[in-house]
Amino acid sequence: MDRLILLRHGEAERDAPSGDDFDRRLAGRGIAASAAMGETLAELGFSPDLALVSAAARTRDTWEAVCKAFPKAQVRFEDSLYLAEPERVRVLAEAAGATCGTVMVVGHNPGLQDLAVQMLKAGGAPAALIAKAQNGFPTAAAAVFLFDHAGRPSYDGLFFPGR
Repeated sequence: MDRLILLRHGEAERDAPSGDDFDRRLAGRGIAASAAMGETLAELGFSPDLALVSAAARTRDTWEAVCKAFPKAQVRFEDSLYLAEPERVRVLAEAAGATCGTVMVVGHNPGLQDLAVQMLKAGGAPAALIAKAQNGFPTAAAAVFLFDHAGRPSYDGLFFPGR
């Protein structure tokens, strides 16, 4: 894997009709913000070869909103990405990255935010950037990292919706 894109799902409805958190769908604002983030990433050349998407309804809806910006990307839905710890997210991304250059993970906080902060620190990012990521990783936010030949991350972009 040469590049990793972490994309948090868009803003979701408060409750699902089933009452199960897993079944919450994106709100209208979440669909719009996710689509806009997908367009921004694609315009900047950050297009995944493979998207690993949590199987939850809101992450599936997020992928549906962003996939138009990435017509060549393959997608794989992963049950274990639902509310995954940062270590699990990274392991799945690295395994997928063995066969492709750019992997996108569409998932949830706190795992994505925690992983982004860990990688910013490991990559020697400026303190102000690390603080920004620690202070919040809102819905439809994205963090992008490059990896060197030894698998060390370096900051390649941090994007917040509408900002």
